[in-house]
Amino acid sequence: MLHYLVRRIGMGFLTLLFITFVVYGLVRNMPGTPLTTDPAMMDPSKQISAEEIQRLEKLYGFDKPWYQAYFIWLGNIARLDFGKSIPQNNKPVGALIAQRVPATLILSVTSLVLTYLLSIPLGLWSTVHSGSASERLVSTLLYMLYSLPSFVAALFLQILLAVKLGWLPLFGMTSDGYDTMSTFAKTWDICQHAMMPIICFTYGSLAYYSRFIRANMQEVVRQDYIRTARAKGVSPRRVIWHHAFRNTLIPLVTLMGLTLPGLLSGAVILEQIFTWPGMGRLYFESIGQRDYDTIMGLTLMFSLLTLLGQLLADVLYAVVDPRVTYH
Repeated sequence: MLHYLVRRIGMGFLTLLFITFVVYGLVRNMPGTPLTTDPAMMDPSKQISAEEIQRLEKLYGFDKPWYQAYFIWLGNIARLDFGKSIPQNNKPVGALIAQRVPATLILSVTSLVLTYLLSIPLGLWSTVHSGSASERLVSTLLYMLYSLPSFVAALFLQILLAVKLGWLPLFGMTSDGYDTMSTFAKTWDICQHAMMPIICFTYGSLAYYSRFIRANMQEVVRQDYIRTARAKGVSPRRVIWHHAFRNTLIPLVTLMGLTLPGLLSGAVILEQIFTWPGMGRLYFESIGQRDYDTIMGLTLMFSLLTLLGQLLADVLYAVVDPRVTYH
């Protein structure tokens, strides 16, 4: 296992270098720079001279070829210096990302917990009642939910729950006067604002995981050892929980490991629709502002989490199934 981990970490490091190199090249070759995409530059009275732009480009290193600038950025990363966001008044990228993490975690962690709490019982129920009219109805509804794009559902929810019924806030994370509220009122206010985004984050995953568990359970319950357990008089509940479900954990924990990047990456479209100040919206804003350091900081973090998630999935696979060994 140790040799396998060392090999995987080495491959992951090379993959991370390749990803950041390609992304840095693409970002630096987009039209415009952080100095020329400021909306204030549209006002002729606030435009700076070409000489001043050249001076600032030299100051921030924008006059260097992108491949040379990449290795400068890489050297700064090795010193744990993620750079500064020029459009955000030279605010450190690390502090800017840390500021957005809690908002994303509110949605992603809540959605993940709800997904597993609902999908596992629903998948097992579908297996037990396979072929019944109620099971077919539930499966059809789940398939329809999985086919519905989350951004379309977001717009419908905003129209119904916010505009028509007025039950929930339309967008944002907090209401006006949030700073003057009590602790309970602040918590409830954030919960109200988070309900629609959480629904949009959850229903697709719920539908997918429920159908995934059902499909794996359907395959397992046809195995010989399940028929043997039933022939010995083992109760149906024990057959499902202690014999069949344990063997579906192998692909399930693999999926759990791959959800790690999603905990912090957020969703660009949904966070834009709900004006939710999370990581996805920060990525979108950074691209529009050509905020090179922030884009690369987020890319590095998301890529690292993806590689760690894949490694975690492999390790969990071996933990769940002792037959699996790595050399």
